[in-house]
Amino acid sequence: MPHLTIPTPATAGRFLPFTSLTPTIYMTALPDTLRSPLELDPIGERVRATWTSGDFGRIARGYSQGSSEFIARLGLVPLEPVLDLACGTGNLAIPAARTGASVTGVDIAPNLVSQAQTRAQAEGLPIRLDVGDVEQLPYANGEFQTVVTMFGAMFAARPERAAAEMLRVTRSGGRIAMANWTPSGFIGEMFRLTTAYVAPPAGISSPLLWGTEDAVRARFGSGVRSLTLTRRLITFEYPFGPEETVNQFRLWYGPTLRAFAGLDEPNRSALRRDLERLWTDHNRATDGTTRVQSEYLEVLAVVN
Repeated sequence: MPHLTIPTPATAGRFLPFTSLTPTIYMTALPDTLRSPLELDPIGERVRATWTSGDFGRIARGYSQGSSEFIARLGLVPLEPVLDLACGTGNLAIPAARTGASVTGVDIAPNLVSQAQTRAQAEGLPIRLDVGDVEQLPYANGEFQTVVTMFGAMFAARPERAAAEMLRVTRSGGRIAMANWTPSGFIGEMFRLTTAYVAPPAGISSPLLWGTEDAVRARFGSGVRSLTLTRRLITFEYPFGPEETVNQFRLWYGPTLRAFAGLDEPNRSALRRDLERLWTDHNRATDGTTRVQSEYLEVLAVVN
């Protein structure tokens, strides 16, 4: 059975509305004595609030095939210690565990970790699942042979800390494998469109910098002995058209949900129309469904 560690237990009836979102979005209300250091860090709390809102699992299912292909390229072996950073609902952890690797997943959002646990239990996969922050991982130095993250660690508010932690928990000669959205890809375009309506938080660097070669090289620096950077495409596939796809992102994808929640009605309508146009223009499906490709930077670093 998967091991699940959630340092802030949620029980029925202990919820407060998160007022900067819609009234239907809730976050766990806990006494201060039970709060983790993450929750007392306003920057970390802002990141956690983003990914706790909505239901990212509904979005992640749309590119699960590409996630499995990402893991397959790594050639994991049985019992290899693998850490999935910002594991979400298990898009990487699940296929990694199917190879027989010894997999740990960690994410800042307890609701996503719970979904990953449910998926692992359904397949009988012995994945350890923890709630934790990429910027302050609860693992020993060099604990893992391979560290993976897909569209996850790139959203850490302090990328230098995230990079240092990835290097710290990876053993010498081990690998860090990242998938990061590029500024020039479809998701990069979607983010730019959204920030035209809602300014990004002050003092926080764009997560899309992780999709640039210069930033990756600078952040890992002398901590790696080799670095292979490859631009790849991943496909979003949803069984409904672009308009409903935008609706799914608006309701369930934390960054998009929060962007809409911060706008008045005229701007919400305008942003929705612009997003629908973007998804429609890039849609390759002709049968009423949605199939859109987006570029990402695949990072494979060998640690010193």
